[in-house]
Amino acid sequence: MNRILDRQVLCPAVTLLKVDAPLVAKKAEPGQFIILRADENGERIPLTVADFDREEGSVTVIFQVVGATTEKLNHLMPGDYLQDFAGPLGRMTQTEGLEKVCVVGGGVGCAIAYPVTKKFFRQGTHVDAVIGFRNKELAILEDAFAQNSTRLFPMSDDGSFGEKGFVTDALKKLLESGETYDEVIVIGPLPMMKAVCALTKEYGIKTVASMNPVMIDGTGMCGGCRLTVGGQTKFACVDGPEFDGHLIDFDEAIARNAQYKEFERHAYESTCNLFREVK
Repeated sequence: MNRILDRQVLCPAVTLLKVDAPLVAKKAEPGQFIILRADENGERIPLTVADFDREEGSVTVIFQVVGATTEKLNHLMPGDYLQDFAGPLGRMTQTEGLEKVCVVGGGVGCAIAYPVTKKFFRQGTHVDAVIGFRNKELAILEDAFAQNSTRLFPMSDDGSFGEKGFVTDALKKLLESGETYDEVIVIGPLPMMKAVCALTKEYGIKTVASMNPVMIDGTGMCGGCRLTVGGQTKFACVDGPEFDGHLIDFDEAIARNAQYKEFERHAYESTCNLFREVK
């Protein structure tokens, strides 16, 4: 079991947990993830490593409350324990040998984009960070991105945070102005990543997308996280979670991701009702 060291509400429905996990912290790298269970009867869910401190032995995860398990997590406080906290899993982000990159994060995907941005910046790479949210109330990690990027371009759908528009608008503006990148890394909702990859393909810029499909065991055995990449079946947990964005079948991934939405909604409502009854 792993003790929760800190808890912060970053915005409505998005929470940060810092967890005592020295063995995971010892090996964790940006781009990797963990699989946790909130309690002994809980489901296994993947959460990307948002940050880590090897000396402290802590690992930070950030999640959005969308289902039963994240609702349970959202009620845990410092001093409480997680049943399981296994990792790090997946392949780390490849950052070596790149001189100039653009990291694009959307919504809660910015929690995944942040450690990648931080690693690039601290190794001396020029990194432009484009982060987008629906509105200012949902914005997270702005200061962290500002301190760990060469340039920051904040965006929001309604203009209440940064410039008005989508992350693709900011990226297109940069590319049209003549900016070039060794690589673009995009992390966020599937439709957003699809749009970014379509844009960068026009400019012939290598683009890596971080995928987060349904996942159960995290070791490639269940097949739940399968994706089609370049016409081949890949497993996000062991082959990824990062893949060549120009080769991903996003339409298939979006359709598969929607299969359990109704089930998640009912499970979430049941869990919410349970907590209301306990109160």
